Amino acid sequence: MAVSFIHDGRSIDYTPSAIVVAGDVVVQGDLVGVAKLDIPAGRQGALAVTGVFDFPKATGAGTAVAAGASVYWDAVEKVAKTDSETGANKLIGKTVAAAGDDDATVRVRLSQ
Repeated sequence: MAVSFIHDGRSIDYTPSAIVVAGDVVVQGDLVGVAKLDIPAGRQGALAVTGVFDFPKATGAGTAVAAGASVYWDAVEKVAKTDSETGANKLIGKTVAAAGDDDATVRVRLSQ
């Protein structure tokens, strides 16, 4: 059987069991996507799996992130981290700009 092209893959279809609000991060196995629009429960919507997004990060001493660092999504704390915590946090991509200890967000290029 031949392989069939479906689409460019910048976003994927997703049908949530509960409402997903624009900006929510959704983890499916090792795949992490970001909702660009609200998605009602039980209705098909789309998650971005490529692009550059500002993700929340912890603040305070020792939380700075260098440009080009791999970052992971901590679904419990709902922040981007440089620690995968032995696979509990899923890779979201690499930072495209440094974020200091006092910065509440880090700019990340999604790549999985």
